[in-house]
Amino acid sequence: MIRRLQFLVVAVILLIAAFSSGLPFLFYVVYLGLLAIGGSYVLTRYGLADLEAGYRVDHRQGHVGDDLRTTYSISNASGLPKPWLEVYNPTDLPVPMPGRALGLRSWAQRSWIAIVPLTRRGTYRIEPMVVRTGDPFGFFEAAATVGRPTVVTVFPRVVSLPRWRLPNSNLEGNHSAPERTLQTTPLATTVRPYAPGDSFNRIHWRSTARTGEIQVKEFDLEQTADVWLFVDLESPIQTGEGDESTVEEALRVAASIAHDAFLENRAVGLTTSGHRLVSIPADRGPRQRQKVMQLLAAVEGDGGTPLAEMLLSGLPKLRRGMTAVVVTASRERRWVRALTVLRARGVAAAVIALDAASYEVEGRRRRGGDDAANLARQEQRALRFALAEYDIKCHEVHAGDNLGAVLA
Repeated sequence: MIRRLQFLVVAVILLIAAFSSGLPFLFYVVYLGLLAIGGSYVLTRYGLADLEAGYRVDHRQGHVGDDLRTTYSISNASGLPKPWLEVYNPTDLPVPMPGRALGLRSWAQRSWIAIVPLTRRGTYRIEPMVVRTGDPFGFFEAAATVGRPTVVTVFPRVVSLPRWRLPNSNLEGNHSAPERTLQTTPLATTVRPYAPGDSFNRIHWRSTARTGEIQVKEFDLEQTADVWLFVDLESPIQTGEGDESTVEEALRVAASIAHDAFLENRAVGLTTSGHRLVSIPADRGPRQRQKVMQLLAAVEGDGGTPLAEMLLSGLPKLRRGMTAVVVTASRERRWVRALTVLRARGVAAAVIALDAASYEVEGRRRRGGDDAANLARQEQRALRFALAEYDIKCHEVHAGDNLGAVLA
């Protein structure tokens, strides 16, 4: 706007000078300016005419570490070339989507793929595609939007846990144990010849017809069916910055354990203590996975509910045969007592303890000094001893650890 005003003032002064002096050179400059301005307006006015454009995002959901691929296409359906076009998508993604400046010949078409890494969990918005053009002098510009906004949800990073095993509660569920049971469980593993005392409803009729002898089904005793994750996001205990923080590590751990449980067709429940206490009842299947991952993508480490209070409100929801997995950076020991009543109810428990001191940023560590670091190590050691006293399995995670190895 300021540039246009400057050119307008210069044009008025030049026009007044030309008519006042009558010099042919000044009139030549005036005519040249009118031609340049008029040509720039026409070029801009028809710069977006007969254009066809569009974009497509390959997926609207992904995990941290994935790539978002966007396919662009633009074509010129007129006989006039388009010498300058700018194509881009405004977005609030941490890594902006790359735009492109290009020119199109008559009846030409261009397409390309833009790849953007997903570096931070959350929900982001990709605005409609913008096609902009203008003149070489910057007098005029025109823009048009194409398509609709797109919402992209980025879930926490999922780490492979090939050797992660839940504590056994030896009840019917979904993960088999290498021992036979007289109970009828959902997992029939083999058949054997009929023996006196076997129930008729255990006869496998297809095997009986094939072998000519009565065959009965055998079942595996399953260890634990359901997992309930308690993710402690109380604000005062969180530390670290960005991806190297206790909040992001806790959510990575929870997402990885939940992903592993869904692959084994377990039911998964989740309780988080973010801005408010949120619980998702235990269920299985793709729809439940979507709920769990969306909650983990949205929560922040701004909770005000202590872990002991979260456990007291959530543990009564656990039924026999479940496993409670607590993910926390807390070094307090008051909440350990809440887990001691689970064994009598047939509920197993495991704790993923994040070593908050290892996530401290350098400046905060310097301010705390060696005394603060020593105190933190003592509190962490006392927490491990308290959990071991009640025979509760504990995995300690430090900053930079390989989760697959730590949770083995």
